[in-house]
Amino acid sequence: MSPVGATDATHDPALESWVPSANAPGDFPLQNLPFGVFRRKGTSEEFRGGVAIGDQVLDLAALAARTPFTGPAAAGLALAAQPSLNALMGAGAAPRRALRVALSQALRRGAPLAAAADCLLVPQAHAELDMPARVGDFTDFYASIHHATAVGRLFRPDNPLLPNYKWIPIAYHGRASSIRVSGVDFPRPRGQLKPAGDAPPVLGATQRLDYELELGVYVGAGSIPGAAVPLREAEDHLFGMCLLNDWSARDVQAWEYQPLGPFLAKNFATTVSPWVVTLEALAPFRTALRRPDGEPAPLPYLDGPENRSGAFDIGLEVWLETATMRRAGRPAVRLSHSSFADSWWTAAQMLTHHSVNGCKLRPGDLLGTGTQSGPAPQEAGSLLELTRGGREPLELGDGESRTFLEDGDRVILRGGCERPGVRHIGFGEASATVLPALPA
Repeated sequence: MSPVGATDATHDPALESWVPSANAPGDFPLQNLPFGVFRRKGTSEEFRGGVAIGDQVLDLAALAARTPFTGPAAAGLALAAQPSLNALMGAGAAPRRALRVALSQALRRGAPLAAAADCLLVPQAHAELDMPARVGDFTDFYASIHHATAVGRLFRPDNPLLPNYKWIPIAYHGRASSIRVSGVDFPRPRGQLKPAGDAPPVLGATQRLDYELELGVYVGAGSIPGAAVPLREAEDHLFGMCLLNDWSARDVQAWEYQPLGPFLAKNFATTVSPWVVTLEALAPFRTALRRPDGEPAPLPYLDGPENRSGAFDIGLEVWLETATMRRAGRPAVRLSHSSFADSWWTAAQMLTHHSVNGCKLRPGDLLGTGTQSGPAPQEAGSLLELTRGGREPLELGDGESRTFLEDGDRVILRGGCERPGVRHIGFGEASATVLPALPA
């Protein structure tokens, strides 16, 4: 079986599925096969594992009942059919890779499994999607040098990038209990706000609510307490990626973040997309880790030949739908776009650095990449950057503008991979709507 980073027959762009919608342009062709957890809407069924294929969900519990596979693929299917993906994640790369190959073969045009389609498929429109894994710990990195520089320039024009940035994958520990799957809305958070001048702080609802365009990376096989994960083994401990929006209260953040970093400004809501795209599906979209000439090389534990092709060219977008747009029947507008290929650190480097002090990582732990911004102004991954700290309102059309988010705003993250000669694969969406603050 090919290693985790290699392409194989499952990526063949000529492959077609017996699921008709998988052969049309879209996020979930046969070459993708992302994992999630679902049940039928309006039922009290148990949640179970599923795979997105076209506009359908392949019910892995129903498939497992038919015992179609043997060996590692059968073991992987039994784990994937459970109410969360933690067991599959914790089993490491081999069962997942075997299951992916077996599913690819079973879903191809002409495969015998097509005869059982009616009892194995659920339309995505009729599916309720849950968190794909029980997240025990959440760590959010700061991996985009363009975002770090742009934000630093707002507050430190003469010294925007702190000296440790190019050496250390900077991160902070978030709040796992506040992670929600796409579609779960949340109220505007409260916190301490500091008025200008000498006035004392007040408790109130944030007036500078922002989104952050990120990817989430799920840990697969965990690590041993006290033992670091070498960079050459890091991808064996990664399961796959999702879209992630780490909502931020910028006015709360400005007052509280010194000296220990984010707290209430970040722990009230984090939205993730429901489908997890595996590293195997992303293999055709690997690219070289890009750094300008003259930049310092990473320390040896964060460097190696396997990591120099460890970046992924994943296109990311932010869309905004305001309450006014919904009432008028107008579509959402795209605010920005960027690529994960511009990240200063790879997912493998983030995991290795996380473990270098002996920190135990567990299956289902979630690593956020931090806001993914590109070098151009239209590639900014947050309103803080797009509006230059709220000083330059963003025009939305029909008289609407934004500096920060208002009640009723729905933010939609989308992501996907494009490359000539390869089928497009996507992540679906991660979206949520900002509700009014709850009464004090």
